[in-house]
Amino acid sequence: MPLSALIVDDEQLAREELKYLLDSLGDVEVVAEGSNGYEAVELIEEYAPDLVFLDVQMPGLDGFAVIEHLVEKVRSAPAGQTVARLPHFVFATAYDHYAVRAFDVNALDYLLKPFDRRRVEEAVDRARVRSIGAAQPAPDPAGSTESQLEALLRLLNKPGFESRTPPAKIVVQTQNRMLLVDQTEVCFASVDEGVIRIVTRAVEGQARSRTLEELQEQLDPAVFWRAHRGYLVNINHIREVVPWFKSTYQLRMDDKAQTEIPVSRAQTRHLRELFNL
Repeated sequence: MPLSALIVDDEQLAREELKYLLDSLGDVEVVAEGSNGYEAVELIEEYAPDLVFLDVQMPGLDGFAVIEHLVEKVRSAPAGQTVARLPHFVFATAYDHYAVRAFDVNALDYLLKPFDRRRVEEAVDRARVRSIGAAQPAPDPAGSTESQLEALLRLLNKPGFESRTPPAKIVVQTQNRMLLVDQTEVCFASVDEGVIRIVTRAVEGQARSRTLEELQEQLDPAVFWRAHRGYLVNINHIREVVPWFKSTYQLRMDDKAQTEIPVSRAQTRHLRELFNL
């Protein structure tokens, strides 16, 4: 019997990529998709899936807040009331730092973006083992999903734990305005005659940085990739990979103009590794 799965991520491209990988496994049924934490809570209660792929960084209600809500519901249930078991959670994140160590400590699973098929398969295998174990009589409470999630929440609430720190903002100058733009909103940056241009879905302007290298140092290395000497792209905003001449590629971005960005020959191998081409 296939595992039922729910995907919650505010990036449509990430949802599509993950669903494609899960569908390719053949024994996982994606029953629903959500784009924010509020939808995650509703869909988990509606579908009671075996497995939830939950983005950590989401606007409004983030992945950790979703966990807090569900764990609190289990805690506050009246004595004797049957409460549906919590699903197996796989956290998705582009930030390989505190959060990843927290998941390791508490035996919870995580995936780093961009997704790797082998890691997705391993996460599904772990969920299947836990689902089988949960069906056995008298499971060990110390190893329950609820206990592991509570341990994670205790760690998150410790002073000095910074996994919830929002991504740094960068300054974008457009006409006479200085806008603070979240890193996640940046589609790509380019250089033309020494001017660094930053493009998001909503705005376009100049960076305060003097070079692309200087700008790249301010950005998350897990997300921003130097696809070409003149371009720095946010891999979460790549809409399409377009085959080009002589085994090269172009990237069609998801900005308003659907800008096409060349991939240098030196970066072609990295592109294939990113998306399993």
